[in-house]
Amino acid sequence: QEDNGLPVHLKGGPRDSALYHLTTLICCVGTCYSLWALAQAWRPKKN
Repeated sequence: QEDNGLPVHLKGGPRDSALYHLTTLICCVGTCYSLWALAQAWRPKKN
């Protein structure tokens, strides 16, 4: 592999970049949802 300054997981081109960004998006959405669910669990239930 040539040394062009790209990380190894992005050397495959646009497809690798798209998969990387999709994975990052899914992780961020999952983290936000988890934090939201924890915040809901901390609140007392309404009667």
